[in-house]
Amino acid sequence: MIKNREHVNPKPRIRYSFLKILTGSDLSRRRLPLMSITGRNPGPVVWLTACMHGDEVAGMVIIQEIFRMIRRCLLRGTVHAFPLMNPIGFETISRNITFSREDLNRSFPGNANGSLGERIACQIFSRIMDTSPGLLLDLHSDWRQSIPYVLLDRKSGEISGSVYEFSRQICQKSGFCIIEDNDEIRSSMTHNLLLRDIPAVTFELGESYVVNEKIIDYGVSSIMTILADFKMVEPALQGFRYPMHQDYKTGQILRYSDQPCCTKSGIIRFLVRPGDLVETGQAVAKIYNAFGKLQETVTAVSKSIVLGNADSSVVFPGMPMMAFGVF
Repeated sequence: MIKNREHVNPKPRIRYSFLKILTGSDLSRRRLPLMSITGRNPGPVVWLTACMHGDEVAGMVIIQEIFRMIRRCLLRGTVHAFPLMNPIGFETISRNITFSREDLNRSFPGNANGSLGERIACQIFSRIMDTSPGLLLDLHSDWRQSIPYVLLDRKSGEISGSVYEFSRQICQKSGFCIIEDNDEIRSSMTHNLLLRDIPAVTFELGESYVVNEKIIDYGVSSIMTILADFKMVEPALQGFRYPMHQDYKTGQILRYSDQPCCTKSGIIRFLVRPGDLVETGQAVAKIYNAFGKLQETVTAVSKSIVLGNADSSVVFPGMPMMAFGVF
């Protein structure tokens, strides 16, 4: 599954470059920063990608810290990174590509003659595929109140069983809670890599908009553990494991769910926190109207781990307000 390079380098070297994405009306160039470092010996080719959504900044900082660490200790192989895949959204504090209002992670594998999002996705995807990678880790953020976890694409008949199994093993090595997506998102980057026999895993790393240093430490420790498993760096004295509720068994795969949705409008008050275990029928939130009168008590559909609570305190009928990992 992991592919090796044939040449041998005398010492690790780091390269910074750019991938041009467009020229603005004022003739300014918009570019994607690209980072690469090659170890002393041949080995795996691993990609790290971040800031697909402009408001999800933690992954960019994690990549910066990873490169600071491995520039002196990368034993073999190559690590490539796109630390900022959506600079337009990042600069305008927007999830989407501001100019075209597109979700970049719904634009893959891209189209050189398509929309702006598809053109950017095409360049990113082509550059990644040109390196014949053995693994890609795509770093995202979630709601402000959320726990970090790894997200495994939903299994489909089009995805090779061995590639899916390898991706599942990477999830286990990450040290985070493992969540399988409940939808098959055919236009995401990870799905399209899996279709092409490239193992790929999504990391959901805490809150958007801000840099949470604790989350940064978790992400760096997790990725360094994976690189150590590939013998690309020396292993830490103690492997990384994110603290979870005792009912969650290491390596267990939970199913993602955003149910139940509320049936009333109002202001929501959560009764549980991210990381809590909830049982079927347990009250998880209450919704009140403007006068403080209780409108609805929302209860858990299944035994679950709370992954996150919505950013907004305002809810309307049918609006998802929490995320769960269902046992």
